[in-house]
Amino acid sequence: MGFVSPTQSRVLDHVLPKLGRAADHGKLWIGLAATMAATPRRNTRRAALRGLASVSVASASANLVGKTLIRRQRPGLVDIPLIRQLRRVPESSSFPSGHAASAAAFATGVALENPYLALPVAALAVGVAASRVVTGVHYPTDVVAGAALGVAAGLLTTRWWPPLDPEPAQAPPAGNEAPALVTGEELVLVLNAAAGRGGEQNSGEKNGTEQLEQQILEQLPAAEIVVAQDGADLPGLLEQATKRAVVLGVAGGDGTINAAVGAALRAGVPLLVVPAGTLNHFARDIGIETVDDAVAALQKGEAIAVDVGTVNDHVFVNTFSVGAYVDLVHARERYEHLLGKWPAILAGAIDVLRDGKPVECRVDGVERRLWLLFAGNCRYQPAGLAPSGRPRLEDGDLDIRIVDAGKPLARVRLLAALATGTLANSRVYQYRAATTLTLSSAAGELGFCVDGEAAGAESQLDVGKEPRSLIVYRPARAVV
Repeated sequence: MGFVSPTQSRVLDHVLPKLGRAADHGKLWIGLAATMAATPRRNTRRAALRGLASVSVASASANLVGKTLIRRQRPGLVDIPLIRQLRRVPESSSFPSGHAASAAAFATGVALENPYLALPVAALAVGVAASRVVTGVHYPTDVVAGAALGVAAGLLTTRWWPPLDPEPAQAPPAGNEAPALVTGEELVLVLNAAAGRGGEQNSGEKNGTEQLEQQILEQLPAAEIVVAQDGADLPGLLEQATKRAVVLGVAGGDGTINAAVGAALRAGVPLLVVPAGTLNHFARDIGIETVDDAVAALQKGEAIAVDVGTVNDHVFVNTFSVGAYVDLVHARERYEHLLGKWPAILAGAIDVLRDGKPVECRVDGVERRLWLLFAGNCRYQPAGLAPSGRPRLEDGDLDIRIVDAGKPLARVRLLAALATGTLANSRVYQYRAATTLTLSSAAGELGFCVDGEAAGAESQLDVGKEPRSLIVYRPARAVV
């Protein structure tokens, strides 16, 4: 440390010590993550969440494990200028540096989700790590070890939560089936005011709806916008819209888009999707992140042909499921009006894990006892854990995943596999691709969900595909 101590500069004497103090107890990373989470871009919001998850793993590893196992005294402060010294020198073990571990972990987590933010966040992380040597509370080897631990913690999160592919899913161009509407003429867009405020909306419900409507009309002044207030007959409004539309538009979340897909298919018109929900899975997969993305595709007539999944009289563009997820949706609905969507999901998950019961049914004629059956519209990746994305939107397949409840200690084995990131290799988890699937129950009706929303219950469910049946607008990038 002798080469740093005698050096005098504004950066060493003022900037780095203040930066290090800002990172105490993770405050710098929490504040940065909060700022990132407020942005409209999904990959930036995911980067914030993965960054914090990485910090949690790194901090626990460094402070609870590393410092406990390796007892190393802090460096002496004899050669450290008084201006750089901390008011309180930590009393914990010097090895490894918890600040360096958290800094490297956050930078790694962000880089995995948003490479564009990697450089500036990495520069902050290097500054925080260097501050620990400059202020005399760590040896350089402490910082190097902490940084290595942080990088490992960031990479470890991918075992439980795979990063998203930054590119949208691929699908063939729709050719001349999607007209270019420069001013929005002959577009009728149904805006669901009750949808979760996703995409670019971050204000109150009424205000957010008005802002979204205004933003669309500023770019598409000839468009007709129908606002569906909470409690309105959304499917009915969509059906009416198709009678006077050359292009049907929809602004809402995945449940709203699901209703619009059915209406568009029945009317034989192309669909314009504007993300305005909580998760916006389908909009993300087709490459529509913002209103501007949707408008640009419409004005240029850029569209793709994608597969649609079917189950009896229902359609789905993302997923179909029976079992625990259906229970989770119902539990979420019980809590949502009291807690809001995300806390309601957490409360519902606790209820399902505690009280959930397996479903007994026939899967393609075979008697099964299962916790969950998931069918994705096209093959999702990865094969294990929660499927996070799909490379194509027109592969003709259903992605079938089953969590078996018939094995001994199935629930315990499932939780153990989830905790260790080994679900893909667990015998309670099965994965395959198919083009059709039949579920039936002699004991009663099977409740099911499509695109994340409860859709009803029937004694037999016939799941299939309509390849390349939906024409949907999206910018021309990655259209192959």
